[in-house]
Amino acid sequence: MAKVTIDDITIEVPDGTSILQAARMIDEQHGTHIAPPTMCYYSKLETSGGYCRTCIVSVTQGSEKDPRPMPKPVASCRTNVMDGMVVKNTTSPELLEARAGVVEFLLANHPLDCPICDQAGECHLQDLSYENGKEETRYEFNRRRFDPIDIGPYVKLHMNRCILCYRCVKVCDQLTDKRVHGVINRGDHSEISTYIEKAIDNDFSGNIIDVCPVGALTDRTFRFKSRVWYTNPVDAHRGCEKCSGKVRLWMKGDEVLRVTARKDQWGEAEQFICNTCRFDKKKTSDWTIEGPTKVNHHSVIAQNHDDLRKLQVGVKKQIHQLDGVKSELGKGPLDPNNI
Repeated sequence: MAKVTIDDITIEVPDGTSILQAARMIDEQHGTHIAPPTMCYYSKLETSGGYCRTCIVSVTQGSEKDPRPMPKPVASCRTNVMDGMVVKNTTSPELLEARAGVVEFLLANHPLDCPICDQAGECHLQDLSYENGKEETRYEFNRRRFDPIDIGPYVKLHMNRCILCYRCVKVCDQLTDKRVHGVINRGDHSEISTYIEKAIDNDFSGNIIDVCPVGALTDRTFRFKSRVWYTNPVDAHRGCEKCSGKVRLWMKGDEVLRVTARKDQWGEAEQFICNTCRFDKKKTSDWTIEGPTKVNHHSVIAQNHDDLRKLQVGVKKQIHQLDGVKSELGKGPLDPNNI
């Protein structure tokens, strides 16, 4: 075990724990918000992290045995803690300035098409730029552009929005057979593409939509149907032979507009789901509704909480039919058990 202090909070973690994981443990235990932001790291994907550099932190004391500070910011997702290490994240103005520079580079080629992007409202890059970016850009050159390509009937690729986090490549490497896409070319010309214009149609290929932190990979079946804050997220499940069948339905009235994996507080899928659940089951009769999703009140999705309350009346009836067992569906106005 190793003791590490992050933003003046000390925690004891197992050896081999990264600084990022330790910071997330502190947030979960103390209700703080000191965990660095991430765009490429994904805890459920092996070898992820180390690409975007948004999770950089300042190590002011390397360890108890060697108290010298590290000379420059390090990527917290790839740096393991040492006993006696002292880390600064939100308490270091110099570090926050450095992170703002990283965000500026990520936005250098990103198009300003949030008003028409299906990812708007749940985009990690929007949150990152708002919380850690600068108000104005110094970039005066033409943005990088790519010709659109067709990668299949279910997923739409907008390469102009891609930040090359490599998450989608790792998903298909680790979850599916016969990966047919990856990163081609080098440097500023690098892009996500399929091999010889093949379609991405593996059983779990739809998960590349969930792991993409920006609007580079979006759901064709949901394309332009609704803004995310006009929909009601509901947790549901079904018996599925391929995956757990535990999903999140995004509904408008009684219509299921799209199906996604359930995500945790870090924006990561709790369990990956198959394409059958994601694209083929778009009726409420296909699912057993568990209740409204626990929505972070800081999210724009929470702005439609009045619609969620209307939905709770029907949800509560289903809950009480399950042997009268109450479910933990959130606190406050989003809890159907409080009706």
